[in-house]
Amino acid sequence: MFLALFGTVVIAGIIGYASERTGWTSNGVIPSIIICVGGAFLFYFVRIMFGIGFSAPGWNAIASAIGALIIVPTHWRSR
Repeated sequence: MFLALFGTVVIAGIIGYASERTGWTSNGVIPSIIICVGGAFLFYFVRIMFGIGFSAPGWNAIASAIGALIIVPTHWRSR
């Protein structure tokens, strides 16, 4: 169980970093990683409590990290 949690955090961090380096987002590296890890934590605990999600923890981490980057408003900076 804890190995799945650590793997979820690592996969979410990689997705956050990769999304920033490829130009898909423009939040900054650290905010993108924080957004992805937060979404992955949330989805991980929803999976434990309610059993909602894919059967493999890796797919849950990928889906939740990408979903968090899409859902969280990221262009909030004042100009």
